[in-house]
Amino acid sequence: MPDVMTRRNFLRAAAAASASAGVHAAASKPNVIVILADDIGYGDLGCYGATKVKTPNLDLLAAKGLRFTDGHSAAATCTPTRYAMMTGEYAFRKKGTNILPGDANLIVDPGRTTIQSIFKQAGYATGAVGKWHLGLGKNKIDWNVDIKPGPIETGFDYSFIIPATGDRVPCVYVENHRVVGFDPQDPIQVNYQDRIGTEPTGKERPDLLKMKLSNGHDQTIVHGISRIGYMSGGKKALWVDEDIAKTLTSKAVDFIGRNQKKPFYLYFATHDIHVPRVPEAKFQGSSGCGVRCDAIQQLDWSVGQIMAALDKLKLAANTLLLFTSDNGAVVDDGYADGSVEHLNGHEPSGPLRGGKYSNYEGGTRLPFIARWPGRIKPGESDALLCQVDLLSSFAALTGVKLPEDAAPDSFNLLPALLGDTKEGRDHLLEQAAGISVRKGKWKLIPKRSGADGKKGNGRRPPEGLETELFDLSKDIGEKKNLASSYPELVQEMAALLTQLQERGRSRP
Repeated sequence: MPDVMTRRNFLRAAAAASASAGVHAAASKPNVIVILADDIGYGDLGCYGATKVKTPNLDLLAAKGLRFTDGHSAAATCTPTRYAMMTGEYAFRKKGTNILPGDANLIVDPGRTTIQSIFKQAGYATGAVGKWHLGLGKNKIDWNVDIKPGPIETGFDYSFIIPATGDRVPCVYVENHRVVGFDPQDPIQVNYQDRIGTEPTGKERPDLLKMKLSNGHDQTIVHGISRIGYMSGGKKALWVDEDIAKTLTSKAVDFIGRNQKKPFYLYFATHDIHVPRVPEAKFQGSSGCGVRCDAIQQLDWSVGQIMAALDKLKLAANTLLLFTSDNGAVVDDGYADGSVEHLNGHEPSGPLRGGKYSNYEGGTRLPFIARWPGRIKPGESDALLCQVDLLSSFAALTGVKLPEDAAPDSFNLLPALLGDTKEGRDHLLEQAAGISVRKGKWKLIPKRSGADGKKGNGRRPPEGLETELFDLSKDIGEKKNLASSYPELVQEMAALLTQLQERGRSRP
Protein backbone atom coordinates (compact mmCIF):
# COMPACT_ATOMS: atom_id res chain seq x y z
CA MET A 1 0.00 0.00 0.00
CA PRO A 2 1.51 3.38 -0.98
CA ASP A 3 2.59 5.88 1.65
CA VAL A 4 0.21 8.78 2.24
CA MET A 5 2.87 11.13 0.87
CA THR A 6 1.73 10.06 -2.59
CA ARG A 7 -1.15 12.46 -1.97
CA ARG A 8 1.17 15.08 -3.47
CA ASN A 9 0.48 13.63 -6.91
CA PHE A 10 -3.25 13.72 -6.35
CA LEU A 11 -3.14 17.26 -5.02
CA ARG A 12 -1.24 18.45 -8.09
CA ALA A 13 -3.81 16.80 -10.34
CA ALA A 14 -6.68 18.26 -8.35
CA ALA A 15 -5.16 21.74 -8.48
CA ALA A 16 -4.77 21.50 -12.24
CA ALA A 17 -8.33 20.25 -12.69
CA SER A 18 -9.74 23.15 -10.68
CA ALA A 19 -7.54 25.93 -12.00
CA SER A 20 -10.12 27.54 -14.25
CA ALA A 21 -12.86 27.07 -11.65
CA GLY A 22 -10.67 28.66 -8.99
CA VAL A 23 -10.02 31.74 -11.12
CA HIS A 24 -13.73 32.14 -11.76
CA ALA A 25 -14.60 31.63 -8.11
CA ALA A 26 -11.99 34.03 -6.80
CA ALA A 27 -13.17 36.67 -9.24
CA SER A 28 -16.88 36.35 -8.53
CA LYS A 29 -16.61 35.61 -4.79
CA PRO A 30 -19.62 33.33 -4.49
CA ASN A 31 -21.53 33.37 -1.24
CA VAL A 32 -21.12 30.18 0.78
CA ILE A 33 -23.62 28.69 3.22
CA VAL A 34 -22.87 25.54 5.21
CA ILE A 35 -25.92 24.04 6.91
CA LEU A 36 -24.76 21.57 9.55
CA ALA A 37 -27.71 19.60 10.85
CA ASP A 38 -27.60 17.58 14.06
CA ASP A 39 -27.89 13.78 14.30
CA ILE A 40 -29.29 13.32 10.79
CA GLY A 41 -28.56 9.80 9.56
CA TYR A 42 -27.82 8.56 6.06
CA GLY A 43 -31.37 7.26 5.66
CA ASP A 44 -33.27 10.16 7.22
CA LEU A 45 -34.06 12.16 4.05
CA GLY A 46 -36.28 11.38 1.10
CA CYS A 47 -33.42 11.94 -1.32
CA TYR A 48 -31.48 9.22 0.52
CA GLY A 49 -34.33 6.71 0.51
CA ALA A 50 -36.65 7.67 3.37
CA THR A 51 -40.37 7.16 2.74
CA LYS A 52 -42.02 7.72 6.12
CA VAL A 53 -40.69 11.26 6.51
CA LYS A 54 -41.19 14.06 3.97
CA THR A 55 -38.29 16.36 3.13
CA PRO A 56 -39.36 18.23 -0.02
CA ASN A 57 -36.91 21.11 0.35
CA LEU A 58 -33.89 18.91 0.91
CA ASP A 59 -35.04 16.63 -1.90
CA LEU A 60 -35.22 19.66 -4.19
CA LEU A 61 -31.77 20.76 -3.05
CA ALA A 62 -30.44 17.33 -4.00
CA ALA A 63 -32.29 17.31 -7.32
CA LYS A 64 -30.80 20.68 -8.25
CA GLY A 65 -27.37 19.89 -6.83
CA LEU A 66 -24.84 17.13 -6.28
CA ARG A 67 -25.76 14.35 -3.87
CA PHE A 68 -22.76 12.57 -2.37
CA THR A 69 -23.06 8.93 -1.33
CA ASP A 70 -19.72 8.71 0.51
CA GLY A 71 -19.55 12.06 2.33
CA HIS A 72 -18.43 11.99 5.96
CA SER A 73 -18.09 13.90 9.18
CA ALA A 74 -14.68 13.47 10.83
CA ALA A 75 -16.20 11.96 13.97
CA ALA A 76 -19.32 10.16 15.13
CA THR A 77 -20.19 12.79 17.75
CA CYS A 78 -20.83 16.51 17.72
CA THR A 79 -17.99 18.45 19.36
CA PRO A 80 -15.11 16.60 17.62
CA THR A 81 -16.88 16.88 14.27
CA ARG A 82 -17.37 20.63 14.64
CA TYR A 83 -13.78 21.14 15.74
CA ALA A 84 -12.41 19.10 12.84
CA MET A 85 -14.56 20.82 10.23
CA MET A 86 -13.77 24.31 11.49
CA THR A 87 -10.00 23.81 11.85
CA GLY A 88 -9.13 21.16 9.25
CA GLU A 89 -7.59 19.04 12.01
CA TYR A 90 -8.86 15.69 13.25
CA ALA A 91 -10.16 16.30 16.76
CA PHE A 92 -8.35 13.33 18.29
CA ARG A 93 -5.10 15.24 17.77
CA LYS A 94 -6.12 17.88 20.33
CA LYS A 95 -6.80 17.09 23.97
CA GLY A 96 -10.14 18.21 25.35
CA THR A 97 -12.18 17.95 22.14
CA ASN A 98 -14.61 15.25 23.24
CA ILE A 99 -18.29 16.06 23.87
CA LEU A 100 -18.14 19.23 25.97
CA PRO A 101 -20.21 20.25 28.98
CA GLY A 102 -22.12 23.51 28.70
CA ASP A 103 -19.58 25.42 30.77
CA ALA A 104 -16.47 24.35 28.84
CA ASN A 105 -13.95 26.87 27.61
CA LEU A 106 -13.31 27.60 23.94
CA ILE A 107 -11.32 24.79 22.30
CA VAL A 108 -10.63 26.57 19.00
CA ASP A 109 -7.57 28.67 19.71
CA PRO A 110 -8.15 32.33 18.74
CA GLY A 111 -5.83 33.26 15.91
CA ARG A 112 -5.52 29.82 14.36
CA THR A 113 -6.67 29.30 10.77
CA THR A 114 -10.34 28.38 10.54
CA ILE A 115 -12.91 28.24 7.76
CA GLN A 116 -14.32 31.56 8.91
CA SER A 117 -10.90 33.23 9.13
CA ILE A 118 -10.18 32.14 5.55
CA PHE A 119 -13.38 33.76 4.33
CA LYS A 120 -12.72 36.87 6.39
CA GLN A 121 -9.26 37.13 4.85
CA ALA A 122 -10.90 36.91 1.43
CA GLY A 123 -13.13 39.89 2.21
CA TYR A 124 -16.31 38.04 3.19
CA ALA A 125 -18.83 38.90 5.88
CA THR A 126 -18.90 35.90 8.22
CA GLY A 127 -21.71 34.71 10.47
CA ALA A 128 -22.45 31.79 12.77
CA VAL A 129 -26.01 30.94 13.74
CA GLY A 130 -27.12 27.92 15.76
CA LYS A 131 -25.54 25.23 17.88
CA TRP A 132 -21.95 26.02 18.86
CA HIS A 133 -20.75 23.36 21.33
CA LEU A 134 -17.09 24.33 21.04
CA GLY A 135 -16.83 26.08 24.38
CA LEU A 136 -16.74 29.74 25.36
CA GLY A 137 -14.49 32.02 27.35
CA LYS A 138 -11.47 31.27 29.48
CA ASN A 139 -11.42 29.80 32.97
CA LYS A 140 -14.76 29.95 34.81
CA ILE A 141 -17.42 31.56 32.61
CA ASP A 142 -19.34 34.53 33.99
CA TRP A 143 -22.60 34.44 32.02
CA ASN A 144 -23.58 37.91 33.25
CA VAL A 145 -20.94 39.93 31.40
CA ASP A 146 -19.24 39.82 28.00
CA ILE A 147 -18.27 36.22 27.26
CA LYS A 148 -14.91 36.09 25.50
CA PRO A 149 -13.34 34.49 23.58
CA GLY A 150 -16.03 32.89 21.42
CA PRO A 151 -17.10 32.64 17.78
CA ILE A 152 -16.08 36.24 17.08
CA GLU A 153 -12.49 35.54 18.15
CA THR A 154 -12.29 32.57 15.74
CA GLY A 155 -13.15 34.65 12.67
CA PHE A 156 -16.87 35.36 12.69
CA ASP A 157 -18.16 38.93 12.39
CA TYR A 158 -21.51 37.97 13.91
CA SER A 159 -22.81 35.09 15.98
CA PHE A 160 -26.13 34.02 17.47
CA ILE A 161 -25.66 30.68 19.18
CA ILE A 162 -26.83 28.01 21.54
CA PRO A 163 -23.72 27.64 23.72
CA ALA A 164 -23.78 23.83 23.83
CA THR A 165 -26.87 21.69 23.14
CA GLY A 166 -30.56 21.78 23.94
CA ASP A 167 -30.17 19.13 26.60
CA ARG A 168 -27.41 21.02 28.44
CA VAL A 169 -27.60 24.18 30.52
CA PRO A 170 -27.42 27.13 30.17
CA CYS A 171 -30.64 27.21 28.15
CA VAL A 172 -30.02 30.68 26.70
CA TYR A 173 -28.92 32.22 23.43
CA VAL A 174 -25.68 34.18 23.19
CA GLU A 175 -25.48 36.93 20.57
CA ASN A 176 -21.92 37.96 19.87
CA HIS A 177 -20.61 38.20 23.45
CA ARG A 178 -23.79 38.60 25.52
CA VAL A 179 -26.65 36.44 26.74
CA VAL A 180 -29.81 37.50 24.89
CA GLY A 181 -32.48 38.93 27.21
CA PHE A 182 -30.20 39.04 30.23
CA ASP A 183 -31.70 40.63 33.33
CA PRO A 184 -29.04 41.94 35.76
CA GLN A 185 -31.55 41.51 38.58
CA ASP A 186 -31.59 37.76 37.92
CA PRO A 187 -27.96 36.69 37.44
CA ILE A 188 -27.16 33.36 35.81
CA GLN A 189 -25.16 30.63 37.46
CA VAL A 190 -24.11 27.36 35.84
CA ASN A 191 -22.36 24.39 37.38
CA TYR A 192 -21.65 20.91 36.12
CA GLN A 193 -20.25 19.48 39.36
CA ASP A 194 -22.30 20.83 42.25
CA ARG A 195 -25.99 21.54 42.74
CA ILE A 196 -26.79 25.26 42.70
CA GLY A 197 -29.96 27.24 43.16
CA THR A 198 -33.37 25.97 44.20
CA GLU A 199 -34.68 24.72 40.85
CA PRO A 200 -36.06 21.16 41.01
CA THR A 201 -34.24 18.38 39.21
CA GLY A 202 -35.58 15.64 37.01
CA LYS A 203 -34.19 13.04 39.35
CA GLU A 204 -36.02 14.48 42.35
CA ARG A 205 -39.27 15.50 40.65
CA PRO A 206 -40.02 13.28 37.63
CA ASP A 207 -43.67 14.23 38.12
CA LEU A 208 -42.85 17.73 36.83
CA LEU A 209 -41.47 16.50 33.51
CA LYS A 210 -43.38 16.80 30.25
CA MET A 211 -40.81 14.47 28.68
CA LYS A 212 -39.78 11.36 30.59
CA LEU A 213 -36.22 10.09 30.72
CA SER A 214 -34.55 6.93 29.49
CA ASN A 215 -30.99 7.70 30.55
CA GLY A 216 -29.42 10.62 32.45
CA HIS A 217 -30.57 14.18 31.68
CA ASP A 218 -31.97 14.33 35.21
CA GLN A 219 -30.63 17.59 36.59
CA THR A 220 -32.09 21.13 36.38
CA ILE A 221 -35.61 21.29 34.91
CA VAL A 222 -36.20 24.06 32.37
CA HIS A 223 -39.71 24.40 30.90
CA GLY A 224 -40.70 20.90 31.96
CA ILE A 225 -37.59 19.22 30.53
CA SER A 226 -34.68 18.22 32.73
CA ARG A 227 -31.20 18.80 31.35
CA ILE A 228 -27.57 17.92 31.91
CA GLY A 229 -26.00 20.31 34.42
CA TYR A 230 -27.27 22.75 37.03
CA MET A 231 -28.50 26.28 36.36
CA SER A 232 -30.12 29.06 38.32
CA GLY A 233 -31.31 32.53 37.33
CA GLY A 234 -31.77 33.98 33.86
CA LYS A 235 -35.53 33.38 33.77
CA LYS A 236 -36.20 36.05 31.11
CA ALA A 237 -33.37 34.74 28.94
CA LEU A 238 -34.45 31.09 28.82
CA TRP A 239 -35.30 29.81 25.37
CA VAL A 240 -38.58 28.07 24.55
CA ASP A 241 -37.74 24.70 23.02
CA GLU A 242 -40.63 24.77 20.56
CA ASP A 243 -39.33 28.09 19.17
CA ILE A 244 -35.64 27.19 18.72
CA ALA A 245 -35.85 26.25 15.03
CA LYS A 246 -37.93 29.32 14.19
CA THR A 247 -35.60 31.63 16.13
CA LEU A 248 -32.38 30.29 14.63
CA THR A 249 -33.77 30.21 11.10
CA SER A 250 -34.95 33.80 11.42
CA LYS A 251 -31.47 34.90 12.53
CA ALA A 252 -29.86 33.05 9.61
CA VAL A 253 -32.25 34.63 7.10
CA ASP A 254 -31.62 38.06 8.67
CA PHE A 255 -27.86 37.61 8.24
CA ILE A 256 -28.34 36.81 4.55
CA GLY A 257 -30.49 39.90 4.08
CA ARG A 258 -28.07 42.22 5.87
CA ASN A 259 -25.16 41.03 3.77
CA GLN A 260 -26.80 40.60 0.37
CA LYS A 261 -24.71 43.37 -1.22
CA LYS A 262 -21.36 41.73 -0.41
CA PRO A 263 -19.97 38.20 -0.38
CA PHE A 264 -20.80 36.31 2.79
CA TYR A 265 -20.13 33.03 4.55
CA LEU A 266 -22.88 31.68 6.79
CA TYR A 267 -22.40 28.73 9.11
CA PHE A 268 -25.92 27.66 10.04
CA ALA A 269 -25.80 24.86 12.63
CA THR A 270 -29.37 23.78 13.23
CA HIS A 271 -30.39 22.06 16.46
CA ASP A 272 -32.89 19.66 14.89
CA ILE A 273 -33.01 16.72 15.42
CA HIS A 274 -30.93 16.63 18.59
CA VAL A 275 -32.68 15.84 21.85
CA PRO A 276 -34.83 17.06 23.45
CA ARG A 277 -37.06 16.82 20.39
CA VAL A 278 -39.75 19.43 20.86
CA PRO A 279 -40.78 20.69 17.42
CA GLU A 280 -43.14 23.60 16.93
CA ALA A 281 -46.82 22.69 17.25
CA LYS A 282 -47.42 22.74 13.49
CA PHE A 283 -44.88 19.96 13.01
CA GLN A 284 -46.00 17.76 15.89
CA GLY A 285 -47.58 14.62 14.47
CA SER A 286 -46.80 15.74 10.92
CA SER A 287 -44.72 12.70 9.91
CA GLY A 288 -45.36 8.99 9.75
CA CYS A 289 -42.59 7.97 12.12
CA GLY A 290 -42.87 9.80 15.43
CA VAL A 291 -41.52 12.97 17.02
CA ARG A 292 -37.99 12.41 15.74
CA CYS A 293 -39.30 12.46 12.17
CA ASP A 294 -41.52 15.45 13.01
CA ALA A 295 -38.31 17.28 13.94
CA ILE A 296 -36.73 16.22 10.62
CA GLN A 297 -39.65 17.83 8.81
CA GLN A 298 -39.09 20.98 10.86
CA LEU A 299 -35.43 20.89 9.80
CA ASP A 300 -36.56 20.60 6.19
CA TRP A 301 -38.69 23.71 6.68
CA SER A 302 -35.63 25.59 7.99
CA VAL A 303 -33.63 24.62 4.91
CA GLY A 304 -36.54 25.73 2.75
CA GLN A 305 -36.51 29.15 4.40
CA ILE A 306 -32.83 29.58 3.53
CA MET A 307 -33.47 28.55 -0.06
CA ALA A 308 -36.45 30.90 -0.29
CA ALA A 309 -34.40 33.80 1.06
CA LEU A 310 -31.73 33.21 -1.58
CA ASP A 311 -34.37 33.10 -4.30
CA LYS A 312 -36.15 36.23 -3.05
CA LEU A 313 -32.90 38.22 -2.97
CA LYS A 314 -31.75 36.73 -6.29
CA LEU A 315 -28.63 35.29 -4.66
CA ALA A 316 -29.08 31.59 -5.43
CA ALA A 317 -27.10 31.65 -8.67
CA ASN A 318 -24.04 32.99 -6.89
CA THR A 319 -24.27 30.90 -3.74
CA LEU A 320 -22.64 27.57 -2.95
CA LEU A 321 -25.06 25.93 -0.52
CA LEU A 322 -23.94 22.83 1.38
CA PHE A 323 -26.03 20.60 3.60
CA THR A 324 -24.67 17.87 5.85
CA SER A 325 -24.84 16.58 9.45
CA ASP A 326 -22.48 16.45 12.41
CA ASN A 327 -22.76 12.69 12.90
CA GLY A 328 -25.02 9.75 12.19
CA ALA A 329 -28.45 8.94 13.51
CA VAL A 330 -29.49 8.17 17.06
CA VAL A 331 -33.03 7.36 18.12
CA ASP A 332 -33.02 6.98 21.92
CA ASP A 333 -30.52 9.54 23.19
CA GLY A 334 -31.65 9.92 26.78
CA TYR A 335 -35.30 10.98 26.59
CA ALA A 336 -38.25 8.60 26.42
CA ASP A 337 -39.93 10.60 23.66
CA GLY A 338 -41.52 7.69 21.80
CA SER A 339 -39.06 7.87 18.90
CA VAL A 340 -38.16 4.19 19.15
CA GLU A 341 -41.73 2.97 19.41
CA HIS A 342 -43.01 5.10 16.53
CA LEU A 343 -40.33 4.54 13.88
CA ASN A 344 -42.95 2.67 11.83
CA GLY A 345 -40.37 1.02 9.58
CA HIS A 346 -38.23 4.14 9.12
CA GLU A 347 -34.51 3.28 9.05
CA PRO A 348 -32.48 6.33 10.14
CA SER A 349 -29.15 4.91 8.93
CA GLY A 350 -30.60 3.45 5.74
CA PRO A 351 -28.44 0.54 4.52
CA LEU A 352 -25.57 1.39 6.87
CA ARG A 353 -24.60 -0.27 10.13
CA GLY A 354 -24.32 1.79 13.30
CA GLY A 355 -25.07 5.43 13.96
CA LYS A 356 -24.04 8.20 16.31
CA TYR A 357 -21.16 7.12 18.59
CA SER A 358 -20.30 4.20 16.27
CA ASN A 359 -17.16 3.29 14.31
CA TYR A 360 -19.31 1.64 11.66
CA GLU A 361 -20.19 3.69 8.58
CA GLY A 362 -23.47 4.89 10.04
CA GLY A 363 -21.46 6.93 12.53
CA THR A 364 -19.88 9.30 10.00
CA ARG A 365 -21.33 8.63 6.53
CA LEU A 366 -24.07 11.21 6.15
CA PRO A 367 -26.26 13.15 3.77
CA PHE A 368 -23.92 15.53 1.94
CA ILE A 369 -25.43 17.82 -0.70
CA ALA A 370 -23.87 20.70 -2.65
CA ARG A 371 -25.79 23.14 -4.87
CA TRP A 372 -24.47 26.02 -6.95
CA PRO A 373 -26.80 26.71 -9.88
CA GLY A 374 -24.95 27.06 -13.16
CA ARG A 375 -21.69 25.81 -11.66
CA ILE A 376 -22.45 22.42 -10.14
CA LYS A 377 -24.10 20.00 -12.53
CA PRO A 378 -26.94 18.13 -10.80
CA GLY A 379 -26.29 14.46 -10.18
CA GLU A 380 -24.71 11.98 -7.81
CA SER A 381 -21.12 11.39 -6.78
CA ASP A 382 -19.46 8.51 -4.95
CA ALA A 383 -16.30 10.53 -4.26
CA LEU A 384 -14.96 9.95 -0.75
CA LEU A 385 -14.82 13.29 1.02
CA CYS A 386 -15.02 14.62 4.56
CA GLN A 387 -16.07 17.81 6.29
CA VAL A 388 -12.47 18.21 7.46
CA ASP A 389 -11.66 18.97 3.80
CA LEU A 390 -13.88 22.03 3.62
CA LEU A 391 -11.23 24.39 4.96
CA SER A 392 -8.66 23.61 2.24
CA SER A 393 -11.38 23.46 -0.40
CA PHE A 394 -12.74 26.86 0.57
CA ALA A 395 -9.23 28.28 0.62
CA ALA A 396 -8.89 27.14 -3.00
CA LEU A 397 -12.32 28.56 -3.81
CA THR A 398 -11.39 32.01 -2.51
CA GLY A 399 -7.73 31.98 -3.62
CA VAL A 400 -6.40 32.21 -0.04
CA LYS A 401 -3.06 30.51 0.57
CA LEU A 402 -2.96 28.38 3.68
CA PRO A 403 -0.06 28.63 6.14
CA GLU A 404 2.07 25.50 6.22
CA ASP A 405 0.95 24.57 9.74
CA ALA A 406 -2.76 25.11 9.07
CA ALA A 407 -5.42 22.47 8.38
CA PRO A 408 -3.11 19.45 8.83
CA ASP A 409 -5.75 16.89 7.83
CA SER A 410 -7.65 18.91 5.20
CA PHE A 411 -7.26 18.24 1.48
CA ASN A 412 -8.36 20.50 -1.34
CA LEU A 413 -11.27 18.53 -2.77
CA LEU A 414 -12.86 21.49 -4.55
CA PRO A 415 -12.95 19.63 -7.89
CA ALA A 416 -14.94 16.80 -6.29
CA LEU A 417 -17.15 19.20 -4.34
CA LEU A 418 -18.05 21.06 -7.54
CA GLY A 419 -18.58 17.84 -9.48
CA ASP A 420 -15.62 18.31 -11.84
CA THR A 421 -14.28 14.91 -10.81
CA LYS A 422 -15.39 11.88 -8.83
CA GLU A 423 -11.87 11.47 -7.48
CA GLY A 424 -11.98 12.11 -3.76
CA ARG A 425 -9.81 11.15 -0.83
CA ASP A 426 -7.83 7.90 -0.99
CA HIS A 427 -7.93 7.47 2.81
CA LEU A 428 -9.94 8.71 5.78
CA LEU A 429 -9.82 8.34 9.54
CA GLU A 430 -13.17 8.00 11.31
CA GLN A 431 -13.30 8.84 15.03
CA ALA A 432 -15.71 7.29 17.51
CA ALA A 433 -14.84 5.35 20.67
CA GLY A 434 -11.85 4.18 18.64
CA ILE A 435 -10.39 5.29 15.32
CA SER A 436 -11.06 3.34 12.13
CA VAL A 437 -9.44 3.85 8.75
CA ARG A 438 -10.78 3.87 5.19
CA LYS A 439 -8.57 3.13 2.20
CA GLY A 440 -10.44 2.99 -1.08
CA LYS A 441 -13.10 0.33 -0.76
CA TRP A 442 -11.61 -1.12 2.42
CA LYS A 443 -12.51 -0.25 6.02
CA LEU A 444 -10.53 -1.40 9.07
CA ILE A 445 -11.91 -1.16 12.61
CA PRO A 446 -9.11 -2.21 14.96
CA LYS A 447 -9.76 -4.28 18.05
CA ARG A 448 -9.66 -2.14 21.17
CA SER A 449 -7.86 -3.30 24.26
CA GLY A 450 -9.47 -4.28 27.55
CA ALA A 451 -12.71 -2.67 28.66
CA ASP A 452 -12.56 -0.12 25.84
CA GLY A 453 -13.76 -2.81 23.49
CA LYS A 454 -16.64 -3.97 25.67
CA LYS A 455 -18.53 -0.81 26.50
CA GLY A 456 -22.14 -0.78 25.52
CA ASN A 457 -25.63 -0.17 26.89
CA GLY A 458 -29.17 -0.23 25.63
CA ARG A 459 -28.50 2.72 23.34
CA ARG A 460 -24.93 1.93 22.29
CA PRO A 461 -24.09 -1.67 21.35
CA PRO A 462 -20.57 -2.89 22.14
CA GLU A 463 -17.91 -2.51 19.47
CA GLY A 464 -14.20 -3.18 19.13
CA LEU A 465 -14.32 -6.71 20.50
CA GLU A 466 -12.36 -7.94 17.48
CA THR A 467 -10.50 -6.54 14.50
CA GLU A 468 -12.88 -6.02 11.60
CA LEU A 469 -12.20 -5.54 7.90
CA PHE A 470 -14.92 -4.79 5.38
CA ASP A 471 -15.10 -4.45 1.60
CA LEU A 472 -17.56 -1.56 1.34
CA SER A 473 -17.92 -1.94 -2.42
CA LYS A 474 -19.70 -5.25 -1.80
CA ASP A 475 -20.82 -4.91 1.81
CA ILE A 476 -21.97 -1.37 2.60
CA GLY A 477 -23.78 -2.72 5.66
CA GLU A 478 -20.52 -4.07 7.15
CA LYS A 479 -21.96 -7.51 7.82
CA LYS A 480 -19.09 -9.77 6.70
CA ASN A 481 -15.81 -9.46 8.58
CA LEU A 482 -12.94 -10.32 6.21
CA ALA A 483 -10.07 -9.74 8.64
CA SER A 484 -9.13 -13.42 8.85
CA SER A 485 -9.14 -13.73 5.05
CA TYR A 486 -6.79 -10.78 4.42
CA PRO A 487 -4.25 -10.69 7.27
CA GLU A 488 -1.64 -8.82 5.21
CA LEU A 489 -4.14 -6.14 4.26
CA VAL A 490 -5.12 -5.78 7.90
CA GLN A 491 -1.46 -5.20 8.78
CA GLU A 492 -1.00 -2.65 5.98
CA MET A 493 -4.07 -0.66 6.96
CA ALA A 494 -3.16 -0.80 10.64
CA ALA A 495 0.28 0.53 9.69
CA LEU A 496 -1.36 3.36 7.72
CA LEU A 497 -3.50 4.26 10.71
CA THR A 498 -0.45 4.29 12.99
CA GLN A 499 1.53 6.36 10.49
CA LEU A 500 -1.20 9.00 10.22
CA GLN A 501 -1.55 9.21 13.97
CA GLU A 502 2.19 9.44 14.66
CA ARG A 503 2.90 11.97 11.91
CA GLY A 504 0.37 14.29 13.50
CA ARG A 505 -1.04 15.31 10.15
CA SER A 506 -2.41 13.85 6.91
CA ARG A 507 -1.68 16.69 4.53
CA PRO A 508 1.88 16.62 3.10
